[in-house]
Amino acid sequence: MNVQLLTEESCPMKRLYVLRHAKSSWDDASLADFDRPLNSRGLASAPLMGRTMAERGYLPDVVISSPAARAATTAKLAAEAAAIKDPILFEGRIYEASPQTLVRVISEIDQNASSAMIVGHNPGIEGLVSFLTGELAAMPTAALAVIDLEINEWNAASQQSGKLVEIITPKEVG
Repeated sequence: MNVQLLTEESCPMKRLYVLRHAKSSWDDASLADFDRPLNSRGLASAPLMGRTMAERGYLPDVVISSPAARAATTAKLAAEAAAIKDPILFEGRIYEASPQTLVRVISEIDQNASSAMIVGHNPGIEGLVSFLTGELAAMPTAALAVIDLEINEWNAASQQSGKLVEIITPKEVG
C-alpha cells in the first residue's frame, strides 16, 4: 500500500486579511476625499479590530495599506493594537482600486510571507473578497475578511482561488 502524507508543501496555502478602513469623518467639506480622517467611531473601531485579530491569532506577516488618511490611520491603529511590529507598507494603487488592481498588488507580496493584510476602500474591497472567493459579502467600515488562498505563491492569486473563512465586524465584537 502506498500512503502519501500530506505536508505543507502538498497543501499550499496563503492567508489574506482584507480590512476595510474604519468610519471616516465628513465634518470638513473642504478636505479632499483622500485626506478625510477617521471620526470618533472609527478611532475606536480600528484598534478594536486589531485586538480582535490578536485574540484570534490573525497576525499578518505583511500589512499593505492605501495611503489615504482614513485607511492609513486604520492600518496603524489596528497594527498597533494587534502588536504587529513590522512597518506598514503604503501602496498608492490601493486607493480607489478595482478588484483586479488589488489582485495585482497582492501578486507582488514577498513570496516568503505566508500571510498578508490589505487595508483599503469599498467598492474595491468587497469586489476583491467576491473575486477571490466567489462569495458576495458585505464589508461595512472596519470589517475584516479572512481568506485562505489555495496557492503556493502570491502571484498565483486568481478568481475563486480562495475560501472565505469569516468576516468580522466591529458591531459583532464590540
